[in-house]
Amino acid sequence: MSLSTAISRFTGYYQRNGIGSTARRLGLAIKRVLFANRMVVFYRDIPSQHSPTAELPSSVVVERKRNQSEISAEDLHQITSFWNPMLAQRNMNERFGLGASLWFIKSDGNLAGYGWTLQGRTVEPHYFPLGQNDVQFLDFHVFPKYRGRAIDWVLIDQIVSELAAEGCKRAYGESAEWNKASLSSFAMTSFRRLGSAKKLTICGRTIVWWAKEQSAEQKHEAKKALVAMGGKQRRAQDPGQ
Repeated sequence: MSLSTAISRFTGYYQRNGIGSTARRLGLAIKRVLFANRMVVFYRDIPSQHSPTAELPSSVVVERKRNQSEISAEDLHQITSFWNPMLAQRNMNERFGLGASLWFIKSDGNLAGYGWTLQGRTVEPHYFPLGQNDVQFLDFHVFPKYRGRAIDWVLIDQIVSELAAEGCKRAYGESAEWNKASLSSFAMTSFRRLGSAKKLTICGRTIVWWAKEQSAEQKHEAKKALVAMGGKQRRAQDPGQ
């Protein structure tokens, strides 16, 4: 992120939320700079036939959006205004342009949370190449009013059911190692930890360092995943070493 972009984001956040909230956000940003280099990568297999674990109550619905024209003005404002509207809109345009889907979960008609999925590719250089039937899960967010209600778990479960019907085989997600809330959210779902890694992209080539401190099971699963993808990723250290 460029300095001008960072300044723009914090200025916009300050104008909407005041100095106290902005100071807390700044502290979080500093923590990210110091500790965000390493990410925890998660995966889960998608069975050919998957039924949602629980039936949704009549007050809860999950919606899939394939382009911005399908999003109401009210929902669009809600998902772009809580951080930086200009950057949020740019990210949305980029993702829809790549063929991503935006999923909403609503309670009593109100937007409770959302998340993105992208099949067969990733928005940015990844830790390994994805196959045609692999799906990246990214940027899931639950609004404060609805936290603590397993919203992420319900949304992901419903998404997996629909992706299974489309022939998708495996899902991947990731979280910064410092982000305890996100890690806890993944722990509530059927995603499993693949490993911890850092990456660096230089001249179009992505180099990946996998952490050594993994359990035998994690190493085995990581090696299986990489072998299944043909071992095409250039990496500084194999996760099984």
